[in-house]
Amino acid sequence: MDTTSERYSRQTLFSPIGKEGQKRISAAAVLVVGMGALGTVLASHMARAGVGTLRMVDRDYVELTNLQRQMLYDEEDVSQSLPKAVAAQRKLAKINSDVRLEPIVADVTALNVESLLEDIDLVLDGTDNFRTRLLLNDACFKQGIPLIYGGAVSAQGMTAMLIPGETCCLRCLIGSGDGGGGQTCDTVGVIGPIVDIIASFQAVEALKWMAGAAEARRGTLLSLEVWYHQVLNLKLPEPKKDCPTCQLKQYPALTADEDTASTMCGRETVQIQGVRPLDLSLWEQRLAPSCRVTRNPFLLRAELPEGERMVLFPDGRVLVQGTEDLSRARSLYDRYIGS
Repeated sequence: MDTTSERYSRQTLFSPIGKEGQKRISAAAVLVVGMGALGTVLASHMARAGVGTLRMVDRDYVELTNLQRQMLYDEEDVSQSLPKAVAAQRKLAKINSDVRLEPIVADVTALNVESLLEDIDLVLDGTDNFRTRLLLNDACFKQGIPLIYGGAVSAQGMTAMLIPGETCCLRCLIGSGDGGGGQTCDTVGVIGPIVDIIASFQAVEALKWMAGAAEARRGTLLSLEVWYHQVLNLKLPEPKKDCPTCQLKQYPALTADEDTASTMCGRETVQIQGVRPLDLSLWEQRLAPSCRVTRNPFLLRAELPEGERMVLFPDGRVLVQGTEDLSRARSLYDRYIGS
């Protein structure tokens, strides 16, 4: 037995995949966007399953708080402040040298998202904010590439496979995301098992699709809460007739103004113009468990555990103080404000 056959022998013994399914998997190119908790599990499954090309995109670097749930990283990655995509590539190269690994350190925007999808067959969502998810959704449906959505926070999560021309899109499920911004991992926490579970369900659907097992695809929105063991398996709704993405084919996220963040000269501050007003009393309650917060009638200040500060205004503006790096500021904004 050659080493390739031996490596995947247990996977090919599983009859729904078999040798032909393995050939299809080995020829597939998969993009994982977001190499945090979900993304590290997804990338690990894809590399071990033997995908031909695995492209990984993330804008952040490894921090100590990541190690509780982001399975590909260790304390040495933290000490070196390695970009997550690079640290993941180094780990996965030791696991399966046959897979073509493409780490990309970048913030996904309307300007680059379509180029990131070049030569890709399947996209796996490992992100943590609505802005990037809707970008992926619009780009995937424009280019006809399946998207496997996943999200996890606290002890709950959900996932669905969205296929252009066959199912509704993510915008049909969650709308524009303008009403989001409630729970994030950095405000209410997250436990590792829910991340592993949701990402593993995503990976299963990815294997079905790559192996050509269309009849086995789930076709539902799966929602789980693992602390009190609650499970919902809901049939995907029909596409909304007025959906600007999958029906009207306008793809609004791809034409949105990306100039929402700008540096404030000489102040080591980035200003981000949010999409909705901010109720300062509500955000005081949300941020207080993880940040030191002070508020007056005009603004709210939050000192973040990472060292930077955020200043929130009722009109939706947020100042990220302590950095002039736009990607870093957007990362902190998404982490604490959520979308």
